[in-house]
Amino acid sequence: MKRVPCALTIAGTDPTGGAGIQADLKTFQELQVYGMSVITSVLAQNTTGVQDVVHHSTAFIGRQLDSVTEDIPVHAFKTGMIASLDMMELLTRKIPEIKAPYVLDPVMIATSGDALIDPDARAFLRDRLLPLASIVTPNIPEAESLTGGTITTTADMEEAAVALVNLYGAGAALVKGGHLRGEAVDILYDGEKLYALSADRIETTNTHGTGCTLSAAITAYLAQGLPLYEAARKAKDYITAAIRHSLPLGKGNGPTNHWAPRIGGSQA
Repeated sequence: MKRVPCALTIAGTDPTGGAGIQADLKTFQELQVYGMSVITSVLAQNTTGVQDVVHHSTAFIGRQLDSVTEDIPVHAFKTGMIASLDMMELLTRKIPEIKAPYVLDPVMIATSGDALIDPDARAFLRDRLLPLASIVTPNIPEAESLTGGTITTTADMEEAAVALVNLYGAGAALVKGGHLRGEAVDILYDGEKLYALSADRIETTNTHGTGCTLSAAITAYLAQGLPLYEAARKAKDYITAAIRHSLPLGKGNGPTNHWAPRIGGSQA
């Protein structure tokens, strides 16, 4: 029987479909991976911001996770919005039991500027979750928060990526350069070598869910068995196409376009 690549996302929701669990599952589907989800928090959210949030209990999150892992194989998985210290403590116990690549998207602030993580959970994420990750995918503000440094250049991004691996224990780090100017460059450090993943910068405000989508694409490609560098490079191509064909929906920052490869983007 042909192996069916299966990917799992552990994150919060976005009822408008641009970010969170919904974006992850759309990305998995587009990249031909069977997607599964464990919901940590249910948000009232749209393109303008977060209006309300209800967190699931850690017991129920653990139940969801057990339901998946006891029944269907997980070939790669990611975490997104893990809002509280209790949730993170649960995941530090559960994650080592999942024998698959782990992509940590350290979701801290929404595109709209709303905080998505409790302040006391940030240090725990860095000290306890980060060492479990096969790769961590912070944007520049997240990388600054995790490392305590200031990032204004690609050289600073390189320094942060190396620190996230060598000082804080991640298997690899992809520091995203969307907050800088000029060409859109992300810096990947795999523990041995630095890589610059470059693409044209696309002038648009429709960037809701870009971080979720990129980390989900990396997860999907890892679930397919691709090496880390190739998974990151192909995910960069995918998110670039999704931004290039982003959707002018809503009154705020519109969503990226998860089916963009069908209309002129590339998965190659």
